[in-house]
Amino acid sequence: MFKERLKIPLICLDKNRLWEIIINFANNSLQNWLHESMEGQSLMSETNKKTKYFKLMKQTILFCVFTFLTILSVSAKGKRELWPDGTSMDVWFSDTTKIDVGQLGSRYVITDYGVKNDSTIIQTSQIQSVIDLVARRGGGIIVIPKGTFLTGALFFRQGTNLYLEEGGRLKGSDRIANFPIVKTRIEGQTCSYFSALINADGLNGFTIAGKGTIDGNGFNYWQEFWIRRHWNSQCTNKDAMRPRLVYISNCKNVTLQDIHLVNSPFWTNHIYHSDHVRYLDCYIYAPTNGPVKAPSSDAIDVDFCHDVLINGCYMNVNDDAVVMKGGKGTWADKDSTNGPNRNILIENCHYGTVHGCLTLGSESINDHNIVLRNCHADDARRVLWLKLRPDTPQQYGYVTVDGFTGNTGEFLVVRPWSQFFKPEQRDDMPLSRCHHIVMMNIRMNCKNFFDVGTSDKYQLDHFTFRNIDVTDEKNAFDPHLIPNSIVKKVVINGKKF
Repeated sequence: MFKERLKIPLICLDKNRLWEIIINFANNSLQNWLHESMEGQSLMSETNKKTKYFKLMKQTILFCVFTFLTILSVSAKGKRELWPDGTSMDVWFSDTTKIDVGQLGSRYVITDYGVKNDSTIIQTSQIQSVIDLVARRGGGIIVIPKGTFLTGALFFRQGTNLYLEEGGRLKGSDRIANFPIVKTRIEGQTCSYFSALINADGLNGFTIAGKGTIDGNGFNYWQEFWIRRHWNSQCTNKDAMRPRLVYISNCKNVTLQDIHLVNSPFWTNHIYHSDHVRYLDCYIYAPTNGPVKAPSSDAIDVDFCHDVLINGCYMNVNDDAVVMKGGKGTWADKDSTNGPNRNILIENCHYGTVHGCLTLGSESINDHNIVLRNCHADDARRVLWLKLRPDTPQQYGYVTVDGFTGNTGEFLVVRPWSQFFKPEQRDDMPLSRCHHIVMMNIRMNCKNFFDVGTSDKYQLDHFTFRNIDVTDEKNAFDPHLIPNSIVKKVVINGKKF
């Protein structure tokens, strides 16, 4: 057979070389048949010889084509995807298999252990006791059954996991006193601040699953924030004293799947110094209109992490959706608690209303190999937002947006960010840089596709715009502002660039 005649693995062959081998095989097969058959069939009529010859030729060609396509298919499946910098993407990123919670250990339904199905009383200590019991017994699943359970900060231990049944709601207290002050991470700094509703620190293997809801109950916090901001325009997020919804720190092998994460008082998800974290088919929501908007309700903040997958999620929040953080300040690159984000994949997501679909900064020092692909936005203010702080050395490189549809105010924004910043004197201050930024396969309605500002505080280079067809009210596309830009198959308002 064909495969048996080859002495090298088929998937290692160049496509042209593979096709050459197949053609040679077909030719040799036909030549051998002619030699063998004509010797024994001298009495066969010329017509019959031609008929048999063409029949065999057709069969041989069909076989070769089938073999060629099969080999290419196998080769494609065996070929790893690449990150924007050309390095190989680990196969971990292609695994969107949901965790089988039945394999995580015994189920501990909280109402079987003294927790009342009563939405009017805070039961922090009772729920925490169940978590601690499960940890002492070697691990398992804390189950929130149908009903609403009010609580303050909860701290998960090694081996514990959280499952919310459909109709089950874990609801946060609207009093900050129920969230103890701990050493944590907030706004690009390690400091003392209020704990989150769900806290997981130093865990290897942690799962939050189920079609139930974790509800931050943020209304009163939002009201108080806007009152504080009205009284003092310089009121920061830290000054407003609000808990986050989910905080995952120093963890690995974490999965959040199918869960509803809503009404966070502050950031909805914050992952810090963690790796191999997956968000699969999660619903993340905070109000963006109505009587009170949810300030700073970021969907997912990625802070000094690597190997993060966000797949199939819905995000609608009154701030940015997926945000790269990692540190801020003039000396941020010298602080060991700060660090880069690398190998982050966001794909197949649906954005409702958000300030930015993918935002780098405002508290970020180094972001590398960030991919946003195959997503849709109903009403995004921005798609790719590169915030550059004049007081912080920042390096954003090898970022790709590939495949985006829908509606946005601005598609690409590159601007200085100076909210609540304090520049210090530093003689060796590195120049910030954004480089190797790729936008391709874009079909959107935009108010301003290209909102780019230059500065002596940062450098822009090697931006690529490819296969783009958008409407643009501002019509300000000027890739010449960015050295070494590449523009291919770009159509704006029907005009080709």
